[in-house]
Amino acid sequence: MSTGVPCMIMRGGSSKGAYFLASDLPSDPSDRDDMLLRIMGSPDARQIDGLGGAHPVTSKVAVVAPSADERADVDYLFLQVGVETDQISDRQNCGNLLAGVAPFALERGLIAAQDPTKRSTSVRVLMRNTDTVATAVFGVADGSPVYDGATEISGVPGASARIDLEFEGLAGSSCGQLLPTGNVIDEIDGVACTLIDNGMPVVVIGANTLGVTGYERCAELEANEALRAQLERIRLDAGHRMNLGDVTDTTIPKLTLVAEARSGGHLSTRTFIPHRCHEAVGVLGAVSVATAALLPGSAAHNIAHYDGKGPVRLEHPTGSFDAVVEVERASGKIDITRAGIVRTARKLMDGHVFPRTGL
Repeated sequence: MSTGVPCMIMRGGSSKGAYFLASDLPSDPSDRDDMLLRIMGSPDARQIDGLGGAHPVTSKVAVVAPSADERADVDYLFLQVGVETDQISDRQNCGNLLAGVAPFALERGLIAAQDPTKRSTSVRVLMRNTDTVATAVFGVADGSPVYDGATEISGVPGASARIDLEFEGLAGSSCGQLLPTGNVIDEIDGVACTLIDNGMPVVVIGANTLGVTGYERCAELEANEALRAQLERIRLDAGHRMNLGDVTDTTIPKLTLVAEARSGGHLSTRTFIPHRCHEAVGVLGAVSVATAALLPGSAAHNIAHYDGKGPVRLEHPTGSFDAVVEVERASGKIDITRAGIVRTARKLMDGHVFPRTGL
């Protein structure tokens, strides 16, 4: 470890994480996770002796490699690193860090711009956590990623270059089908819930059914011990119903409380990920919630008042998030024909990280 491990810190969407080439990490998953805990400074509430930022949205890792799959150019494995625990989960995707994967792959020479004379390129990314593919389209100059631009996304100060992400085959990627129970509504702990998986397993709940407005600050919701206890009861039950098994020690499913929009969007959201309230909203979680808004009878549909035109806009504590979702219904079957979002990313640091010597 005297020479360190090559690492790039990137902001991807409204998250931040450490990006590694798979070849620079141990091939054995147990050894790899042990090293990453020491790199990120976990377990420790402050992650003071590592790269982590003391919050789940800044304690993330992307592992990137050339792809042997004909569907993709590069492979991306997302790892959620526990902050106060020594656990690392690979049971979910992260659409925010996904935004930085293709630029990182170009930076590291895993791929080349399709045509260096053009101002953009596209890269197919295999999200190994769920064996699904996303296509990233982003700007390039002289064969290198462009990070400066005029696109603003909520939860991130300033503007950066636009990255378009289009997803394939997200529905049921973790739970087996879009509605894991086959129902638009399930009652859990006396509460009407929509259990949905369009890229991220999410439990969608009307905020007022839990005795809150859905407009509270995250700190206020986190301080509501009765609410958090009920949410955890719902989550643990939903885990089994969603074919995820015992989710006690996992970060899925997420839980999103929805209320009527207040600022020109379609839904106001507060998302637990799963025990902290997100100051924004996760990319694939947003896609799942937006999809729920399109399904008549769901916990989100009547609240959303969506007219079917343009993206579904989800308001969250620090702004809003637009998700383009297209749904077709025929013979009782729900078919997701399109899912896409816009993100940005930025390279923050490139160098070597030095793991501490022991936990």
